[in-house]
Amino acid sequence: MGRTVPSVTQVFYQEEQALNRFRRALRRSDQQVLDELLSYTRQHLAAATYATHVLPMELFFLAMLLEEHKIVIALRQRLERLEHKQDD
Repeated sequence: MGRTVPSVTQVFYQEEQALNRFRRALRRSDQQVLDELLSYTRQHLAAATYATHVLPMELFFLAMLLEEHKIVIALRQRLERLEHKQDD
């Protein structure tokens, strides 16, 4: 983007820096979860540049939700396979 409007990537890294004190206040296990959620967002930053009409934080949360839902889908499929195996 231009010089006056920060890119989604720049906004993400600014938000990540702003969360540093919050992160340090969390328990170690929660810090790891937060780090994982932020890494989910990093994975989708390139795609986020195409959604300029959406607020950056909404995009970040959507990226996190997308990755979490992929995990839920994989767990559902695994559960269905296990249930199917058990029925046989």
